[in-house]
Amino acid sequence: MPNETITTWARDAGKPGTLAPLRGSRYPMVDAHLHVVNFVQQTPGGEALIEAMDRANVERAVIFGLPVAKIWSEHDREAPDYYLANDSRCYYYAATDVIVAELVRSLPAEQRERLYPLICGFNPTDHMGVRDVKLMYERYPDVWSGIGEVLLRHDDLTALTYGEPARANNRALWPVYEFAAEHDLPVLLHQNVTSVSKSDHPVYLFELEEALRDFPRTRFVLAHCGISRRVNVPFYHQMVQRLLEQYPLLVVDYSWIIFDEIICPGGEPSEEWLALTEQYSDRICLGSDLVTRFERLGPELHRYDVFLDQLSEEARANLCRDTADRVYGGNREQIA
Repeated sequence: MPNETITTWARDAGKPGTLAPLRGSRYPMVDAHLHVVNFVQQTPGGEALIEAMDRANVERAVIFGLPVAKIWSEHDREAPDYYLANDSRCYYYAATDVIVAELVRSLPAEQRERLYPLICGFNPTDHMGVRDVKLMYERYPDVWSGIGEVLLRHDDLTALTYGEPARANNRALWPVYEFAAEHDLPVLLHQNVTSVSKSDHPVYLFELEEALRDFPRTRFVLAHCGISRRVNVPFYHQMVQRLLEQYPLLVVDYSWIIFDEIICPGGEPSEEWLALTEQYSDRICLGSDLVTRFERLGPELHRYDVFLDQLSEEARANLCRDTADRVYGGNREQIA
């Protein structure tokens, strides 16, 4: 989800008194985390996405819908567009994948090749969920590059979603993980490592590690390194380092508030995170985590430059493009 404090405009030094739109990172990017629908399943469409990518120096993007939809309750005067817009509940919405697939298919072939779409429209607590994954994979065989973002432990969203809390070690996900391994599909998970009230130790980390341990052939990507709003634990970089050391197929993405609050607080890159990134750059990718609002793509990715500037050329290339291309593009059929 986007950083609400980021402006989409900057002072134009060549024209005093005017503002110019921010164009994105100075480094060509693969945005590895981009929702193309909002929480009421609306999308600006494929053409708007490609135009925003071109403006923001984004060569390719990992795109997906949202597996839940927000209810517009009778007592709410305004329609919501975000899960925190009001107190109404969310429910699982399988048609999000159809929206994404049709968005992709609406584009010319050369533009479709710039997108890595993922399947996410299933209930991760339902043992029938794998049926929905297989159905989408078979119905749109020329589209999919992976599975995700699977929304599991997610602070307020977990509390607002109907049904039992979703978690990475729910046995309903076991056949999904097996299917992913069989088809060499990466699985992008949002799994908070702890709860909002437990900031002294990662109470939910064991749920993630059970999945990592029991499915060593499945390629998992941990969104935001397992962090969310008001979620933090001591020695966070050490925890991420241990996970990367212990689980050789695990990949993480730097997106959303992990960057602003942990990796680069106050705009100053952490030396510990710089060292970690240099060591594991081939298993780290960058994303905007926008929920539509494509006009913000440039400034969301531009903010990474202060961190990227301090990396080696090899590490920077891995974060900006190479890791995401390898993880999401390695198994994809050529799009006709």
